[in-house]
Amino acid sequence: MRIPEDALAPRGAAFAEPWHAQTLATAFALIRAGHLTASGWAEALGQALRAAEAAGQPDTEETYYLAALDALEQVTPLSAEALHKRKAQWAAAYHATPHGQPVKLGAGDPQRPG
Repeated sequence: MRIPEDALAPRGAAFAEPWHAQTLATAFALIRAGHLTASGWAEALGQALRAAEAAGQPDTEETYYLAALDALEQVTPLSAEALHKRKAQWAAAYHATPHGQPVKLGAGDPQRPG
């Protein structure tokens, strides 16, 4: 006889990495702010997941995260040029940040997005 799962037992982490949660939280924030509809997000995410499957990507948390990130980039209110610039700014800040320190784009930071 199989014992049922304890519904009150603590669950493991819902996300493998903090940035996985942040990606979905960003999509949710865009929906709440009226920049994106829930159905628009569902369609973009579904399309990204189908593309990952068609490309032979494994069904893993990382694949889901990358699909969610791709979908978020597709529906972002930023232009393609602004998105490219923002990615470059984050990459530069990441490479300029000492190991173990948080990456920040803050006031007075030359890498701060405009």
